[in-house]
Formats: sequence, structure tokens, C-alpha cells
Amino acid sequence: CVDQSGSMAPSVVYAGVFAAVLASMRAVRTRMVVFDTAVVDLSDQAEDPVDLLFGVQLGGGTDIDRALAYCQGLIQRPEKTIMVMITDLYEGGNAQSMLARAAALKASGVNLICLLALSDSGAPFYDHHNAARFAALDIPTFACTPDQFPALMACAIQKQDITLWAAKTGIVTARAEGQ
Repeated sequence: CVDQSGSMAPSVVYAGVFAAVLASMRAVRTRMVVFDTAVVDLSDQAEDPVDLLFGVQLGGGTDIDRALAYCQGLIQRPEKTIMVMITDLYEGGNAQSMLARAAALKASGVNLICLLALSDSGAPFYDHHNAARFAALDIPTFACTPDQFPALMACAIQKQDITLWAAKTGIVTARAEGQ
């Protein structure tokens, strides 16, 4: 689930490459969903990063809640689902509904991981308040560079503690406010 609003271009490129790699693995079923205020399912193009990156041009505004709702509808086996959402967490829709939906996904057994947007220079940029709110829901929330992504996915597939993995790797995760 990838936020494709205007400031997300570098992260969209990373996500396209990630999706293509995952789609090439027969052991996992990969879905690629991009969003701004609209939601577009590009799963049928997931094996080709060029098709993914140029298949749709979205931009302007972000409705994370709408994207989470769409992805929630795709999930058939929550306990076997790893959902990686790449976003800056600037919600243009209903922030309370977004948080409630994220909490419901987590409670259903989905391994929800929120990867924060990266700028061209590789620095994370995101809504710190919403990142803290996701962390309070026990949803690992942090920036991950492309070279770290394979290890992250291996950890998630093996059902290891993502936050512990991030700490051991030197990645700073978002913390709930007051922690």
C-alpha cells in the first residue's frame, strides 16, 4: 500500500522495486496498491517495476484511510498477511478513521508495518504526530532504505519482532507520544 502523493516520488520508486522483487517470489502473493485521494490496484503489473512506476500517475492529496479500507477488503487470511504501507502519514481524509482501521487490521492479526517516506537525499519526512499514534497501536513505524528492505521482509516472514530488528539494525522507530 503506497502513498503516491506529490512528495512521495522517491518512495514510490523504492516501492515499485520492492514489489517487483516480492512478486518474483513464488512463496508469497504480492499485491501493489498505490493511493493519493484515489486508490489504484496495480497488482497485475507487480512483476515489472517499469510498468508499475509508469502505469498510473496520481498526485495531490492523501486519503490513507481510503487506501487502508481497500487493502482491508483484499485480506483473506489476516494472520498470514504482511502489509507494508509506505507513506508520509499526512492524512488528508479522516485521521480518526485511519487510526481505527489500522488498529482493526492489527487486531485481526495482520502484520502491519508502516515505512515512512524518504526524500531524494534519503532522509525521512512524515507527520510525527500520526507516526506516534501508529506506534501507540504497536505498529512498527520507521524509515527503511532499499538496502534494508530484504532483511525487514525476512524478519516479517519469519514472524520476528520488527521493532527489535529495527533497533538491532540501528533504525530509529517512531515512539508513542510520552515515551
